[in-house]
Amino acid sequence: MKTLTKEMQAAITPAMALDLLREGNKRFVNNLKINRNLLQQANETSDGQHPFAIVLSCIDSRTSAELIFDQGLGDIFSVRIAGNIINEDILGSMEFGCKLAGAKMIVVLGHSKCGAVKGACDQAQLGNLTGLLEKIMPAVDAEASETTDRTSKNGAFVEKVASINVRKAVQGIMDRSHTLREMIHNGEIGIVGGMHNIATGEVTFYEDALVVKK
Repeated sequence: MKTLTKEMQAAITPAMALDLLREGNKRFVNNLKINRNLLQQANETSDGQHPFAIVLSCIDSRTSAELIFDQGLGDIFSVRIAGNIINEDILGSMEFGCKLAGAKMIVVLGHSKCGAVKGACDQAQLGNLTGLLEKIMPAVDAEASETTDRTSKNGAFVEKVASINVRKAVQGIMDRSHTLREMIHNGEIGIVGGMHNIATGEVTFYEDALVVKK
């Protein structure tokens, strides 16, 4: 597998970037990962990096974006935070990754059985974690189909909140970053939300949370 160069990155469209991630996840699910010389890639990226995508995902130890999308060194920017929430620092990182470093696709990736989402459903409070979970509460409040048990004990409720949380993050990125919104509207980059099933490894991308010009 070749290490991405600036020329290779420039030739990738946002739609192509999404296809590369889809194909990588299929390899992961089928245990057919590409044979890479990571030490060689480390050497070849030592003077510069040209990733084709940014993946915002949870810190959960089972959700490494490089692994579940079968990518090598220098292929993607991986942004990880509990509950895959957004804040100014993450938005700034994304602006750097797209505007200055050339990434073509932003992915907001939630996952099944997310501990942060469970904590928000239970309105847990613990030091600085309290403030983080508050950023997931709009998704908890927006989920209206489960009316009885609205806690982490209700697995269906948790998964519905996680899905809403992803979609809200996608919209939040577009609402809060003029730089990224302009690039998306100009077709320079795309954005999509999705969910990773930690049991099967499969990633499902949300068509209703996809903005990309073909």
